[in-house]
Amino acid sequence: MDDFYRELIIDRYKNPLFKGELDPNDISFEDENPLCGDRIRIDIRLDKFGNVSEAVFSGEGCAISQAAADLLLEEIMGKSIEGLKAVSKDNVLDLLGIDLGPVRLKCALLSLKVLKSGVYGLGESVDAD
Repeated sequence: MDDFYRELIIDRYKNPLFKGELDPNDISFEDENPLCGDRIRIDIRLDKFGNVSEAVFSGEGCAISQAAADLLLEEIMGKSIEGLKAVSKDNVLDLLGIDLGPVRLKCALLSLKVLKSGVYGLGESVDAD
């Protein structure tokens, strides 16, 4: 089963479905992992009901950070702001489907950190828990 998830990560890294930029957007935030240099920006548009209608990411980094961002954005499509606030690190780790050490865990959770920061409208980073 791990091989399936590894292939999924490589495929989403090489062929992301949600890469780009949205201008205008309703939510936008960017942050980086200074330890490894991964950088992610997430742009989100909401429909008239306040649900995610479009979501994209940009930036660069390792396969895990980029694949996690792509998978996370697929997961949040159609969710309300409250639904976005409810997304947890366990959700992201389940999407990736592989065990990660402490260093790779920060890579995997960078997109969640960016999403939460944008949703809460903060001008600085917050923990993604």
